[in-house]
Amino acid sequence: MMTNLFTPFDPSSIGNLSLNWISTIIGLFFIPPMFWLIPSRWNFLWFTVISSLHHEFKNLLNQNNKGMTLIFISLFTILLFNNFLGLFPYIFTSSSHLIFNLTLALPLWMSFMLYGWLNHTTHMLAHLVPQGTPPILMPFMVCIETISNIIRPGTLAIRLTANMIAGHLLMTLLGNTGPSLSMVMIYLLIITQILLLTLESAVAIIQSYVFSVLSTLYSSEVTYEFT
Repeated sequence: MMTNLFTPFDPSSIGNLSLNWISTIIGLFFIPPMFWLIPSRWNFLWFTVISSLHHEFKNLLNQNNKGMTLIFISLFTILLFNNFLGLFPYIFTSSSHLIFNLTLALPLWMSFMLYGWLNHTTHMLAHLVPQGTPPILMPFMVCIETISNIIRPGTLAIRLTANMIAGHLLMTLLGNTGPSLSMVMIYLLIITQILLLTLESAVAIIQSYVFSVLSTLYSSEVTYEFT
């Protein structure tokens, strides 16, 4: 029984175990073993996606990244799996929870900041004042840039959480009105739900891509600009 609007997003638990969080890794079990053994259309499609992401992330990093693109490709993959699994009925959407998204964003941001401040302290300080800033505005720019850097993991996590929750809530609200509608309105509701599901599929891909690209850009500011 749904007690409030956000009940579908609550993880069910048996004892102290939140079993719904298993959906975070269950996507790996949907990959057929033959996918890894015999070249297939799915294999070719996924290899094409990974190659495109690798070249784009490599251009964003603008350096000999030494495998750093693998981190962001893996990040994109796990978010894509979780976003898509959440579109299926009765499957828990872990990427709609802030704690899951912060778990991905915060360690990445912390590692970038620690690397930059420990190895390129002078350049990190200089980065707080954009080039060409008038001297009278420098103290304000330092405050603004500092706040901007601090809230980066929060904005990454909140953006993904809000986008995943919004579509799911809309589909839930429309679906709950079904029993009280006439047959004609039910047909319209089904068409609307199919269109929303298509939109949510696009959002699942776009938000995974945006999260990975922004993480890559944050990394490039530290690993390239200051070297």
